[in-house]
Amino acid sequence: MQRKIIHVDMDCFYAAVEMRNNPLFRDIPLAVGGAADRRGVISTCNYIAREFGVHSAMATSYAIRLCPNLTVVPGRMQYYKEISGQIRDIFRRYTDIVEPLSLDEAYLDVSEADHCRSSATLMAEEIRTSIRRELDLTASAGVAPNKFIAKICSDLNKPDGQYVVAPNEVDDFVKDLRLGKIPGVGKVTEKRLEDMGLSTCADIRALGEEEAIRKLGNLGSLLFKRAYGIDDRELTTTWIRKSLSVEKTFPADIPAAELAVEA
Repeated sequence: MQRKIIHVDMDCFYAAVEMRNNPLFRDIPLAVGGAADRRGVISTCNYIAREFGVHSAMATSYAIRLCPNLTVVPGRMQYYKEISGQIRDIFRRYTDIVEPLSLDEAYLDVSEADHCRSSATLMAEEIRTSIRRELDLTASAGVAPNKFIAKICSDLNKPDGQYVVAPNEVDDFVKDLRLGKIPGVGKVTEKRLEDMGLSTCADIRALGEEEAIRKLGNLGSLLFKRAYGIDDRELTTTWIRKSLSVEKTFPADIPAAELAVEA
């Protein structure tokens, strides 16, 4: 059976929720994050702010230097969780096989779904339309035979769009794909690969599987599979928490370890 995977990614989710609830935010650069005077960090921002170079994980103080008119509002995580639950309810109209990656994105396996004449493309369109009509938010989607390609596709027609790679289009889609586009290949790894003369999936193909593994170990094995569009991972719908972390940013430097413990 041919697999049909949809990756849905909400467009600037937290900021979009704030713009929906307050029309005054819709036409100005807006970010959700911590206060600049308390060493806050940007969680997300709208597309107007992104035009100034603002992005998630950026220090709020630096974001304001890039965009002096930036409006920063504090996040409301519990509220975002509630809306995320409403989005997942829409997903489950089509399939129970849903793998949430965060509050604002998820994989859906619609391989056996019979909605929309079993067309994953039409299902993705319907899902996005339902989110827009019922929640006044926009989502982008990628449709492909596996998770790896679907996730890349969801980013290609943002915001409020979708991109489809059919099974017979996989080879052409991946062969010239930059390795940095492969989920799990960060900037440091991408630079390391470039230093070895490896920039695209075509370069990995030319290297060959045995040589890729010899030079890169497990990463080489993974990249060789991805270079041919192979990803057999099933969706993870249940999991056990293995760790829990909490962090706190202080408004001023703490000069000694014992003071940090007391704080």
